[in-house]
Amino acid sequence: MSRFFLLDEDRAAAAKYGGEINAWHKLALPGVSCHTCGATWTDVGHEYPCVDLSQLPERGEFEKARPEPLPEFARLRELVRPLVPLNAELPPGTGFGPLVGRAQGEFGLIAWVWGQKLLLRRDVLERLQAEGVRGLLACPTALRFRQKNPPELLELQVEPHGRLHPDCIPPDVPPPCVSCGRHAFRWPAEPILDAASLPTDLDLFRVGNFATMLIGTERFVEAVRRLELDGITFRELPAR
Repeated sequence: MSRFFLLDEDRAAAAKYGGEINAWHKLALPGVSCHTCGATWTDVGHEYPCVDLSQLPERGEFEKARPEPLPEFARLRELVRPLVPLNAELPPGTGFGPLVGRAQGEFGLIAWVWGQKLLLRRDVLERLQAEGVRGLLACPTALRFRQKNPPELLELQVEPHGRLHPDCIPPDVPPPCVSCGRHAFRWPAEPILDAASLPTDLDLFRVGNFATMLIGTERFVEAVRRLELDGITFRELPAR
């Protein structure tokens, strides 16, 4: 059976280089105000930096963060659906297009943004692919550097797949809202992956119902270690 690992930023490695990035995606689905559950919310971790909305006539409707009633949110979601990967869930707050913002200082071969987004240099991407890591998709960023000759940092488009196992979700958590899909629960102390739901053709993905969790397969972890890429810590998670 495959082994899966939760990825996190190696803050000691980041401190060694001292680089800082303050950036995010400028285009996103709005939040939603749900008439059924009464919640106003957005999700985090659903981002498609390789999806280009620049030619969409309604592009301006994705520039301002705001809540919308469910019918208007659904209309906007359908506008972008033809542009995103098949079966993408597209919850409120889903981001699109390049990472925009400022960067300064030095960076290692791998960098993180807010502990949630993975950036790497083009040669690192090519080396990981040469090691047989499957499903890596990287996109240019729109970062503004202060220094001369800045590094070219690409953002990995890490899509949500699979689920957490119900056994690690507290039993008193209400089921997902039938209208907006909101399923509100905290990061489990001991995450468990639902083995049957996990992708078999990707070595890096997010958890579908908790997309701030980045998961790497054993193949990904071994490649990172062979290439001696610092910047990532690994914690093996059970799957059943």
